[in-house]
Amino acid sequence: MPAVALDCHQVKSSTRSAIARSLDARAAILLAGLCLAAPCQAQSPPQTQPQTQRVEVVGAGPGAGLEIPRDQIPANVQRASANDVERSHAVDLSAFLGRQMGSVHLSEVQNNPFQPDLSFRGFTASPLLGTAQGLSIYVDGVRLNQPFGDVVSWDLIPKSAIAAVTLMPGANPLFGLNTLGGALAIDTKDGLSDPGSSVQWLAGGHGRRALEFEAGGKWANAGHWFVTANQFSDRGWRPDSPSDVRQGFAKIGRTTERDKLALSLALADNTLHGNGLQEQRLLARDYASVYTLPDITRNRAMLLNLAGRTTIADGLTLSAQAYARRIRSSTLNGDANGNALDQPVYQPDADERAVLAAAGYSGVPVSGANAGNTPFPSWRCIAQALRAQTDPVGATPMTRCNAILNRTATEQSNHGVAAQLNWVGMLGGRLHRALLGLALDTSRVRFDQGAQLGTLNPDRSITPVAVQVDGHELADDGSRYDNRVALSARTVTASAFASDTVALASGTHLSLAARHNRVSVRNRDLIQPGGGPGSLDGDHVFARLNPAIGITHAASPALTAYAGWSQGSRAPSAVELGCADPATPCKLPNAFAGDPPLRQVRVNSLEAGLRSRIGSDGGWNLGVFRADSSDDILFVADAQSGFGYFKNFGRTRRQGLEAGLRAELGRASLSINLTLLDASYQSAEALNGAGNSSNDTAQAGLPGQDGNIAIRPGDRIALAPKQILKLSLSLPLGAAWRLGADLSAVSASLARGNENNRHQPDAAYYLGPGRNPGYAVLNLNLDWQPLPGVTAFAQLNNAADRRYSSAAQLGVTALDGQGHYLAQPLPLAANGVYPLLRSTFFAPGAPRLLTLGLRWRFGG
Repeated sequence: MPAVALDCHQVKSSTRSAIARSLDARAAILLAGLCLAAPCQAQSPPQTQPQTQRVEVVGAGPGAGLEIPRDQIPANVQRASANDVERSHAVDLSAFLGRQMGSVHLSEVQNNPFQPDLSFRGFTASPLLGTAQGLSIYVDGVRLNQPFGDVVSWDLIPKSAIAAVTLMPGANPLFGLNTLGGALAIDTKDGLSDPGSSVQWLAGGHGRRALEFEAGGKWANAGHWFVTANQFSDRGWRPDSPSDVRQGFAKIGRTTERDKLALSLALADNTLHGNGLQEQRLLARDYASVYTLPDITRNRAMLLNLAGRTTIADGLTLSAQAYARRIRSSTLNGDANGNALDQPVYQPDADERAVLAAAGYSGVPVSGANAGNTPFPSWRCIAQALRAQTDPVGATPMTRCNAILNRTATEQSNHGVAAQLNWVGMLGGRLHRALLGLALDTSRVRFDQGAQLGTLNPDRSITPVAVQVDGHELADDGSRYDNRVALSARTVTASAFASDTVALASGTHLSLAARHNRVSVRNRDLIQPGGGPGSLDGDHVFARLNPAIGITHAASPALTAYAGWSQGSRAPSAVELGCADPATPCKLPNAFAGDPPLRQVRVNSLEAGLRSRIGSDGGWNLGVFRADSSDDILFVADAQSGFGYFKNFGRTRRQGLEAGLRAELGRASLSINLTLLDASYQSAEALNGAGNSSNDTAQAGLPGQDGNIAIRPGDRIALAPKQILKLSLSLPLGAAWRLGADLSAVSASLARGNENNRHQPDAAYYLGPGRNPGYAVLNLNLDWQPLPGVTAFAQLNNAADRRYSSAAQLGVTALDGQGHYLAQPLPLAANGVYPLLRSTFFAPGAPRLLTLGLRWRFGG
C-alpha cells in the first residue's frame, strides 16, 4: 500500500549486512523442513480445524450472541484458547497471532512490541493513524477499532484476561464496519470457567520485567467474579525504546440455567517508545541505531461493559449489551524537517550573527561552516527563531531548522447499546438458528495537534527552539504557517442485522446474513469554523446494506466442504474526511486540510474449501479465497515532502490459498499453516513516488526530485508477502518437561513507495532495493513443572539471532552513511532544484532474547 504517513519518525530502518543475513522465501521453507525433522518443538498450537466445540457468531456483539457449531460456518475459522496463549509466552495478543495463526503477518513499522501492524490475508489492523484499516476487533462484543481512524491499540488488550480468540475470515457483515478481510473476536475469562488464582513473574534481556496475577471464583448460588492485572516494562534493544505497560481487568456476574449477566471493567495506562524504521546504510553500520528521537505514545483507557442474556421461551433468547469507553492518547515525535534539506543551513550570514550576538550568544562561526565541519548545524535555526519574535515577516525558520517536534492529544469517548433475539427451532420441517438485532454506537473525539521547530543532535534527539508568535508557526513568505489542529468529531452508527443457518438436509446447512449500517460523521474545526477553503467543518452520511450467503456440507462425520460469498464495507473516518483535499495536503499526524467527500470502501469476498477432523484433536484444511475491494481509502504522498492526503483508489484484489494441518503424534503435537497470497492493484492510478527511481521526473532526466509513479493493473501491493508459513511443534519430555518451538517464515515483499513495482537503485540518487527480503524467525520454549501448580519456563525469541526486517519504505534521507546531517547532498539540477538523496528504510527485527519465568497456580 502507499506510504501511510511519511513523517521521518516512521522512516527509520535496516541494512545491507542485516539483509544479507536474512532469509529468502526458499531458505525459510527449507529451515521449516529442517525444524520438522529435528526435535525442536513448540507450545501446543491453536486449534485451526473444525472441532466439536461451538463458536458464537453475531453482529452486534461477537461473543455474546447466537451459538453456531463451528462445522456449520462457511469459512476457515481459527480459534485459540487461554492455554494456547499462555503456553506461547508471547508478549501480547498480537505477538501470539503473528506466531501461531495462519495468514497473519506482523510489520513492526513502529518498532515497539506492542505497536505492530497486523495483516491478515493482506488486510491490516494497525495502531498507526492513517493506515488503511481492514479488520474489525471485538472484546466481549465491544468493537475495539477506535472512532478516530479505526486504529487498533494492541496494548489496551490485557493478555491475561483472554479466555479464547476466534479469527473469522472474510467480509462477514454481521461483524459490522471495517470487516473487510476478517474479524477477531476475543472472549474474556470469568470465575466459572477460570476459578482459582495464579501469580506469574518473568525477567529477561534488555531489562524486561513482568508481573501478573489473576484470581476468580464463585459466590452465593450463581454469582462469579474474576480479576487480573499485570505490569510489564523493558528498556528495549534500541536507544530510547522503553515500554511501560499496566493493564487491569475485572468481571462480576451471575449465571443460571436460563439467564446470564456480567459487568466488566478494563483499564490501561501505557507509555510506549517506538523508534520506527532506519535507513539501510545506518542500519548496516549499527543494527540498533535509530533515525530520530523521540517517538513516544501514551495511552490511557477505560472500558465498562454490561452484557446479559435471558431465556424467553424454549429456543428463544434475548441478548443485550451496553458499554462505555474512554481513551486518552498523546504522542511526541521527533522528525527531520524536509523543508530544510535543499537549503543552505550551515553558515550564518551577517544579519543572523548580529541577532545571535544581541541575544548573548558567542562562538558563532564567521565563515567556513559547511557539512564537513558542521554535521549538525544549529546557528541559523536559532538566529531565525530569535528574528521571528521581532520580524515575523522576514524570518525564515521553516527552512533553516532541520528538525521538528510534533505533538498530538486525542480524547475519544464512545458508547453503545445493542439487543438481539436468538432463536433455535423447527420451521417448515427444518432446523433454524436465527438472530435479529439492532445496535447503536456513538462517539465523540477531540483532536489537538501542534509542532515546534528545532535542531537535530548527534544522538538523533531534537533541541526545540521558540519560533511561535501568537501560537502560530511562521512560514518563509511571512504569512502565519499554522500547523495547529483542533478538531471535534461526532460519529453515530445505527445498525440492523439478521442471520439464519438452516439445515437443508442431513449434514448440509445454508447460512444467510445481512446488516444495514448508517453512519453519520460531523466534523467541526475549532480554529477555522464555518466551512470554506481550509476549514475542517463537514457533515457526512454513509449507508449500506451488506449481505452474505454460505453453505456447508458434511460429506462424512470427519469431512466438511464449505463455500461462501459476503460483502463488507467501511465508512471513511473523521481523520480521513479531515485530510482529503489534494489542494491542501496534510502531514499525518501534523496537519489536516479541507474535506471533499470520500466514498465508502466496499469488499466482495469469496471463500471455498475442505476441512477434516483426524482423531480427537487433529485435522486438516485446504481452501481458497478472494476479496475484491472498491474505493479503498489510501494515504497518497503529495509533492511536498512528508505531506499527503486521503483518496479513494479504484480496485484492489487479495486472493490466495490456505492449507493447514494439525496432528497428534502420541503426546506430541504438530501444526503447519501455509498461505499463498496474491495482493494486487486492479485499476490504473497515478501516485506520488518521491523515493521511487521510476517516477516521471526521474524518467525525464531529473533524478532525486519529486514525481509521480503510474500503477498498472496487476502491480503487487506493498508489504504483502506472497508466502507465509507457520510451524508449531510441542514435545513432552517425561512427566514434568515440555519442549516447544514455533517458526514463522515470510517471503519477500515490496517496500511502501514502490507500488508500481519498478524501483531500481542507482547508487547515486536512489539507494536500496525497494523491497523487504524474506526471513524466518524461530522461537524456542522449555517448560518444567516440578510441583503441581508450579511451572518454571524459559523462552528464547529469535533463537538463531537472525538480522531481518519486517517492513520497508522508500523515502528521503537527511543523514549520510556516517549518520551526519547532510543538506543539499547532490549538485544543483538543470531546473534549478537541489535533488535529494532517496533511500530504502527498514524495520529491524529484535535480536535474540532470553526470558525466564515462574508461574504458580493455586486454589480453584
